Amino acid sequence: MNRLTGDNRRFLFLQGPHGPFFRQLARMLERTGAAVWRVGFNRGDQVFWAGKNYLPYTGTQDAWPAAFDTILTEKAITDIVLYGDTRFIHAVAIKRARERGVTVHVFEEGYLRPWWVTYERGGSNGNSRLMSLSIPQMQKALETCEVDLIDAPAHWGDMRHHVVYGFAYHALVMLANRPYRGFRPHRKLSVRQEFGLYLRRLLAMPFHALERRIATWRIRTGGFPYHLALLQLEHDSSFQMHSPFGTMTAFLEVCIEGFAKGAPRHHHLVFKAHPLEDGRTQIKRDLLRLADEHGIRERVHFVRGGKLAGLLNHARSAVTVNSTAAQQALWRGMPLKVFGDAVYDKAEFVSTQPLAEFFNAPTRPDNRAYRDYRRFLLETSQLPGGFYSAAGRRQLMRQVVDLVLTPDDPYDALMSGKAAPRQQLRLVR
Repeated sequence: MNRLTGDNRRFLFLQGPHGPFFRQLARMLERTGAAVWRVGFNRGDQVFWAGKNYLPYTGTQDAWPAAFDTILTEKAITDIVLYGDTRFIHAVAIKRARERGVTVHVFEEGYLRPWWVTYERGGSNGNSRLMSLSIPQMQKALETCEVDLIDAPAHWGDMRHHVVYGFAYHALVMLANRPYRGFRPHRKLSVRQEFGLYLRRLLAMPFHALERRIATWRIRTGGFPYHLALLQLEHDSSFQMHSPFGTMTAFLEVCIEGFAKGAPRHHHLVFKAHPLEDGRTQIKRDLLRLADEHGIRERVHFVRGGKLAGLLNHARSAVTVNSTAAQQALWRGMPLKVFGDAVYDKAEFVSTQPLAEFFNAPTRPDNRAYRDYRRFLLETSQLPGGFYSAAGRRQLMRQVVDLVLTPDDPYDALMSGKAAPRQQLRLVR
């Protein structure tokens, strides 16, 4: 009998999602017999870890590769754990870890969010193994899976927790980061600017909610056919590293031009902002300017954040760079056009039409192929739960430690017939 155990496993945690998830994961790994350390790069990392075996890194980015190598050697690390794979410190760590045969565990927001989180080995998003797996390969792997997985309840992906943890994290970095003089954020804005944006967003939430309700009401009662553009955060790694656009404005321009050229004149175009959009990019201003230039301002709408389902339910099609929200469109059988590298960009269900042609007469996806793809994800890299709310973390911890300790990559485990059965969930109404 091969029992799951952490004996002889030595984990090094790098940066994680804001909040206590990494700390809780580490404590459970320790109960399996594993040894655990955490490298912290700022005061926020330190406070959210709040435990032993904390290794503060106070050096510069240039010195990080050598320092990481030293830690791997001195602690005899067998596994590294991190959230997101493109920020400098993580990209360096992944490269060095692979060279030394160290297993890389990558967490990300769920590809099927908001009800799941992503767990993969080696890389995520544009670096995920899903990019090279075909639908026929997935269908073959599913031949031995006889039980359909039920959708998880949507009560643990609370956006308020995410915002509050982000606010606290940046406040700690801004106000108490003196020992970490070498720290540089992985985004362009300074920590003070990030903190200011979080504060402004918290204060503006009631006003944004009112604006959103009015905009949504106008769309729902307008009686016109519409297409939906799913926007992302311009500073998000998926947008910056896995798309052809350098700015969100460039994507807006492509959408507006394609819609003006191809869409029937009675159709409208709705731009749905990311729920965490904080105003660092002037999306609404640029959008209205571009709509004026193409003479379609009365047919263009902007919705600031909020839930997506209500807008998707009545849309004709969806277009995006590579937002994970696009999977909600595919789940509804909607035509979809993408521009960047995305794990769901498969010829079976994503349109290859030029944009103007797509807005005029979009091709429909192969719904059966997409449902097989979705089921493959639920059997492998998608875990029910969330990083931020207590209920979400409790649900996530029920499965994630077993997957981390399992020798096989989640995709290899399913394709080789070694995957353990997934927990069945009852839909909470």
